[in-house]
Amino acid sequence: MTDEDAVDEVVAAWGRERPDLDLTAIGVVGRMGRLALVLGPAQERVFGKFGLQRGEFDVLAALRRSGPPYTLIPSELSKTLMLSRAGMTSRLDRLEKAGFVERALDPNDRRSFRIRLTDKGFEAVDAAMTEHTANVSELLAGLSEQEVGLLDDVLRKLLNWLDPQS
Repeated sequence: MTDEDAVDEVVAAWGRERPDLDLTAIGVVGRMGRLALVLGPAQERVFGKFGLQRGEFDVLAALRRSGPPYTLIPSELSKTLMLSRAGMTSRLDRLEKAGFVERALDPNDRRSFRIRLTDKGFEAVDAAMTEHTANVSELLAGLSEQEVGLLDDVLRKLLNWLDPQS
């Protein structure tokens, strides 16, 4: 058993007030929420070092993962990132202004654009990914390798249950 945390205090207080409720899920989801509040800023700090916000990193990472020539159309990016086209346009505008991506007419469909990762964008996303990987590994350093694997399996199962399209 690990040391008690602030979520235990909330669950205990509710247990006193509502002993008729099974509060197990409240504790689990409460901790997940608190983790999101801790993990988000820890990741944003890394992306900020490279002049990126989380969403912009996600766009560059999707382009980088696509492989050579590191080019996708906006609708592919929107689908991959589960983002509206308007939201994608805003991110692409910022990334293009920063020189991380280029827009060019799609030779197969002149009504559409292709988004290409520039050399500057390639270097930025690779450096950010290297530091991001080290950062998230450090964030999980309090768990054993076996615990990390178990957590990964359980979270995957929960996500597949809650969002089968993910």
